Amino acid sequence: MAFEIPKAGYQWNLTEGGGFESLKHSEQPLPQLGDSQVLVKLEAASLNYRDLMIVKGNAPHMLIPNVIPGSDGAGTVVAVGKHVRRFTPGDRVATAFFQDFVGGRFEAAMAASMLGGTLDGTLRNYGAFNEQGLVRIPSNLSFLEASTLGYAGLTAWSALFGLSDYKLNAGQWVLTQGTGGVSVFALQLAKAVGARVIATTGSSNKVQFLKDLGADHVINYKEDSEWGVTAKALTGGVGVDQVVEVSGPLSMAQSLKAIRVDAVINIVGYLGGSEGNEPGFSDSFTYRCIVRPISVGSRVMLEDLCRAVEANPERLRPVIDAKVFRLDQLKEACEYQWSGQHKGKVCIEIS
Repeated sequence: MAFEIPKAGYQWNLTEGGGFESLKHSEQPLPQLGDSQVLVKLEAASLNYRDLMIVKGNAPHMLIPNVIPGSDGAGTVVAVGKHVRRFTPGDRVATAFFQDFVGGRFEAAMAASMLGGTLDGTLRNYGAFNEQGLVRIPSNLSFLEASTLGYAGLTAWSALFGLSDYKLNAGQWVLTQGTGGVSVFALQLAKAVGARVIATTGSSNKVQFLKDLGADHVINYKEDSEWGVTAKALTGGVGVDQVVEVSGPLSMAQSLKAIRVDAVINIVGYLGGSEGNEPGFSDSFTYRCIVRPISVGSRVMLEDLCRAVEANPERLRPVIDAKVFRLDQLKEACEYQWSGQHKGKVCIEIS
């Protein structure tokens, strides 16, 4: 299959200054395709909290100058380098966040392969990626849906199933927090394997949304300051088996109160800020739990997730916010997600 490839493409770059106004949209020549690279016509991207923090000047990791932001994307292969064997033009693909993290254990050197940080990301209409940093997307997903898998979807999968002796099983309890991408994926994945879910939210308008996704119980943490105690009581006093912790130190104190002995608390992020009386070594010992920071996951794990989604299209269909933005509306999309109005993933349609 042959594709007509333009000489230039449109992209966003992050310039100096910080804030959404530091995003600049322009037309630039397409780069020369390397021997092991795949040229992808990007059809969709999705936003993550990480992307917004980077644009606002609060990047947790090193950035290359003038980086093209974006952690997640999906599109069509239009050309391949002469050494590429995994893909051919016409394949529908999604990006892996760590381009060099193929499988096995995460190594420090892999941190230099982060899309939208140490490597140019997905907020452009054409991108060249190493063939090892792409996966085929489930046949039953649209590009918009598939663009949510590489970061948010995989982080949730890694949290619940990435620790071999603690993989989530039917009948166990999971505590999720909020209605962001990782939390919603975690809720869906947990229900798909027959687990029970307690979800938290700070908005009464989102309670029914979480129940419709299958949450067994929903707690409004703004109305219940001891929501961790409440969550444990909902399990019959035993405690939850896994927590997907997205909020930070202030939330962590309640997560510890919600768990059972030998539970796993998966640290995903700091949506609630990094300030607070952060629980430490003695707390983990007192509660006899595993506290596990999540580094998204490998390409092999992303392929596992894609197979699971394809086999369970209704239960695991990614939840996309009703408001979808065009590529040239990136600033508006960032403002919208930052406001917290969204339910599920905020997506960018690229044409």
